[in-house]
Amino acid sequence: MARLLVVDDEKNIRDGLQHLFESQQHQTFVADNGRDALAVLVRQGEVDLVLSDFRMAEMNGLELLKEIKSRYPATIVMLMTAYGTIQNAVAAMKAGAYDYVTKPFSLEEIELAVERALEVRELRAENRSLKNSINGVPLLESGSAQFRAVIETAYAAASSEATILLTGESGTGKNVLARQIHEWSPRRDRPFVTVNCTTLSEHLLESELFGHVKGSFTGAIKDKPGRLEAADGGTVFLDEIAELPPALQTKFLRFLQDERFERVGGENTIQVDARIIAATNRDLPKETDAGRFRSDLYYRLNVIGLRVPALRERSEDILPLAETILREAAARNSRTGLQFSDDARRALASYSWPGNIRELRNAIERAVVLSRGATLRKEDLPDILFQSGVPKGTGTGDEATLEQIEYEHIRRVLALAPTLEDAAATLGIGIATLWRKRKRYHLE
Repeated sequence: MARLLVVDDEKNIRDGLQHLFESQQHQTFVADNGRDALAVLVRQGEVDLVLSDFRMAEMNGLELLKEIKSRYPATIVMLMTAYGTIQNAVAAMKAGAYDYVTKPFSLEEIELAVERALEVRELRAENRSLKNSINGVPLLESGSAQFRAVIETAYAAASSEATILLTGESGTGKNVLARQIHEWSPRRDRPFVTVNCTTLSEHLLESELFGHVKGSFTGAIKDKPGRLEAADGGTVFLDEIAELPPALQTKFLRFLQDERFERVGGENTIQVDARIIAATNRDLPKETDAGRFRSDLYYRLNVIGLRVPALRERSEDILPLAETILREAAARNSRTGLQFSDDARRALASYSWPGNIRELRNAIERAVVLSRGATLRKEDLPDILFQSGVPKGTGTGDEATLEQIEYEHIRRVLALAPTLEDAAATLGIGIATLWRKRKRYHLE
């Protein structure tokens, strides 16, 4: 159900639209002029959508639109008029109108237009909620002096054009930090584009990054711009940069040096202004020593290097993060008001979280979905939190072989992850590698 306001000086139109919208269970208010409409908003509070006539005495629809947008920027305004001139339409759209309909219209037409407008408002609300959660950086707030130092350096670097390399274990929140750096930067109003270097073959990854021209390979039925072009003026986040194949490392290095490249199969050189943030869970100096990663590319990326600590290294953050994740998961699953029991808190705080924040999130999401009652108990959490295997703070068992440790870690991650793709991301390996290890350890 939405809250609507119909503004028109013709009573039959007001009454007809009010009857239509109330029959669809929308709460509907009416006013016969602009000033009365503003008075309704003062009395009743913000509404989801205002449907207003354009030509009215005292205050016309365009003037009302401007007043509403200054007071209630999230409210969608649609204008209707029998005087459908291009000039009015342009003025209305420039002032923030969502749509402009011309009288006479059928009830079916106005019903469809309002339905679409309300869908747009819902999407905008979801986007604002997501952006607010990012801007509030709840996952980046910390009681750890080590992590706070990382955040302070990231904030200082955000206003620069320097390339940033984020390192650390999988699941530590490198992607969240990368997006926040973009939000802190002067490029915040331009695109933030993510490329995951582990999910595509070398050929498809090259096309994804640089684009391709029609006919350059089988299936290339038209020209397609790449992610770098899509990020022009903004930021590109290259996740798991260590997985970039050698040939693409060379091509990407040239882009970092010259800000130019050619699409796959193309001859025209394209110039793009994009800030680069890269991330990896690998030890890139070791990768360069082993010849798997270009040292010159590493130095180009590591202008500002930030190591994101593992969750076990900032244990004071486990419970505050758990509370934040619980609120988010409860809201998503319509179970607001949930809280942890004392024994659940002790269990969360004592576990080593080898999968870091991603594992913590998965464990709490699972508990929220499967639990009963208003309190999450220890019994609602995954069993692996209470099984022996990986002692807190070490990540290895005293007597365990490397193979046993790998088996135990993969088993834990698979038990928590909702999909194989999520498990592979947590482990920092490709999906094909995870398939092979599942088969080897009989974890299918």
